Amino acid sequence: MANRRESKFQRDLIKEIKNRFPGSIVLKNDPTYCQGIPDLLILYEDHWAALECKRSSEEGPRPNQEYYVRRMNQMSYASFIYPENKEEVLYGMEEALQLKGTACDYVPESARLVERRRREIRRTG
Repeated sequence: MANRRESKFQRDLIKEIKNRFPGSIVLKNDPTYCQGIPDLLILYEDHWAALECKRSSEEGPRPNQEYYVRRMNQMSYASFIYPENKEEVLYGMEEALQLKGTACDYVPESARLVERRRREIRRTG
């Protein structure tokens, strides 16, 4: 059931991205190829973004996901995305993909929330 919910969220998200970024190419990455690489790669004109889909804000990152999201965000734009922060992340992605020839320094609130949640999980055990 949980995977089905994430799959539906991801399907709907891909449709919305294609509507917001006409002519974009959205690729689903193979999770077995490189552990932690974000789920989606969005190619738009001469820019790109990567999104790691989660079924809710309560779902923590899997091994290496934080590393790759942080690293890819330094290169262009990357973020964790879930239903509760979808609009914020897509807005940040719109901002980042409009910047010509520069890496994005935008760090969405979602990245801070994931980091806070990770620390809470470590503290509680």
